[in-house]
Amino acid sequence: MSFLTIGHRGVMGVEPENTLRSFVRAEQAGMDAIELDLHLSKDGALVVMHDAEVDRTTDGRGAIADLTLAELRGLDAGQGERVPLFEEVLDAVRSPLQAEIKDVAAAQALAEVMHRRDLAGRVEVSSFHDEAVAEIASLVPGVRTVLVASRYGTDVVDRAEAVGAATLALNIRRLTLETVERAHARGLRVIGWVVNTQDHLRLVRALELDGATTDYPEIRRTGRFTA
Repeated sequence: MSFLTIGHRGVMGVEPENTLRSFVRAEQAGMDAIELDLHLSKDGALVVMHDAEVDRTTDGRGAIADLTLAELRGLDAGQGERVPLFEEVLDAVRSPLQAEIKDVAAAQALAEVMHRRDLAGRVEVSSFHDEAVAEIASLVPGVRTVLVASRYGTDVVDRAEAVGAATLALNIRRLTLETVERAHARGLRVIGWVVNTQDHLRLVRALELDGATTDYPEIRRTGRFTA
């Protein structure tokens, strides 16, 4: 499989993260896939935001789980953008998506959307939570899954196999050749995150990674030659 560049929360280096504006920009930049994050609102809506709280990325305060969809919609998520629903992203762009489950409770809601809209071929599901990866795999047979990790050892390969993940998305600052070789020997892809500099790209090439998650559109262009 060819080297993949994945837009991180759209292209959050140049647009407000996890907004429709950011996702459209990522698609226009030719990203191979677009990564986004999922939480459930107080009233069970599947919304796109990274943090459990709205404080950092909007003009509001409080936990997503304590706010209704209507309350979330009233917030400014940057440059006048609103907090999007997952299904709005599906309609706004046509690119493949990598949907990260930020809390395990979102797995059921995501599974319902995937079944209703037949998304197993378009949406790859990722999570830091082993149990969320295992649950979505059981709820949506045939779905492609990714185990994400920031602090990890070579046992992360065993963890991925245990939950049936086909890909590991790993913090590139901790990534070693030993881990990559072990994953590849087991038939797993390895994606590095977050790859934002030429030094990062050189490391991606040295480690023979299968792809990179990036905040910036230009990484895709230079990555085609470097990685």
